[in-house]
Amino acid sequence: MSTPIGKTCWAIAEGYIPPSSTGPAPQMTSHETACILNATDQEAQIAITVYFSDREPIGPYQFTIPARRTRHVRFNELNDPEPIPKDTDYASIIQSNVPIVVQHTRLDSRQAELALLSTMAYASE
Repeated sequence: MSTPIGKTCWAIAEGYIPPSSTGPAPQMTSHETACILNATDQEAQIAITVYFSDREPIGPYQFTIPARRTRHVRFNELNDPEPIPKDTDYASIIQSNVPIVVQHTRLDSRQAELALLSTMAYASE
């Protein structure tokens, strides 16, 4: 892509992994997801830091997204440096060495009548 799209720092102020699920796993497992698009011609080095109201942040969770690719990162599958606790409010900062686009999605399948929400993250830089 000749003109970069996106920003290098994104915030998701609202995060919450529901404590239970209804339906077949992994498709219907309750989760939070950061949908990340790297439309550049360079590999994106991603770092996610997670913030809480009552304890110090955890992270960074680090991974790579190849050039001209997308990746959907489920927060409940992040384990290194430690798992993100379920049934706990949190927020996150996502940083990249190249411009990316981030969308936030939650699937809450605690009831059979599941809820799905999606919103753009806040781009700061």
